[in-house]
Amino acid sequence: MKYVGEAQETPTGAPQEELATGERSTRNRVARSILDHGPSTVADLAGRLGLTQAAVRRHLDALVSDDVVEPREQRVYGARTRGRPAKVFALTDCGRDAFDQSYDQLAADALRWIAEREGGEGALVAFARARMAAQAGAYREAVESAAPEKRAEALAKALSADGYAATARSAPVGEQLCQHHCPVAHVAEQFPQLCEAETEFFSQLLGTHVQRLATIAHGDGVCTTFIPKISHTPKNSKAPPVSTPSKTTDNASARTAGRNPA
Repeated sequence: MKYVGEAQETPTGAPQEELATGERSTRNRVARSILDHGPSTVADLAGRLGLTQAAVRRHLDALVSDDVVEPREQRVYGARTRGRPAKVFALTDCGRDAFDQSYDQLAADALRWIAEREGGEGALVAFARARMAAQAGAYREAVESAAPEKRAEALAKALSADGYAATARSAPVGEQLCQHHCPVAHVAEQFPQLCEAETEFFSQLLGTHVQRLATIAHGDGVCTTFIPKISHTPKNSKAPPVSTPSKTTDNASARTAGRNPA
């Protein structure tokens, strides 16, 4: 949810879709005014935005319902005047997060500092692997509790719960794990070690070599990982067990993360 736009309220009699758009735009202006000026009274907002107090109250009711703003008692400095202090409206944490933040820049600055002070490429790889290890529990539980042929789908559901909007679909001789959103894409664009560690983790988790075909951080529309079909030998079969991927193979796969294959 982004609070942007400066359109005026839609005139009475406009089509329903236009009316809804105008309502959202004005509501965005109310939230933006609180962001720019701090906790504000209904009168403050009405004066700044050129709206009636009744209109401001209506938009504030909707923003409170959406957990974007919250009412507070206005702080009074010095001697109190008669009567109750005016109520002010302030942004909630959820409302503040709806505006553009500098978290990506902060994360990039932190990783750059780690690289410069703590050992360059090796330190970044160590950090990226530690980050994946910290998230591994829920993913491992989801995958290990699923039937072998459902593990890619189980991983996709676990990733979706963390905001990656992931799906799994059949592909020739295997499956494709598609992540339609990446919360760290802007940082991963500068530090591909994050993508490489994720690819390496998927390989370890699924017990097979995987190949990263595309990433959002590299400019692709979707992060796509190819998972080859794993043969499951029946218990009574004399066929040799499927060999685990070698360390060299895993490393080679990780190095392709963030890059389309040639």
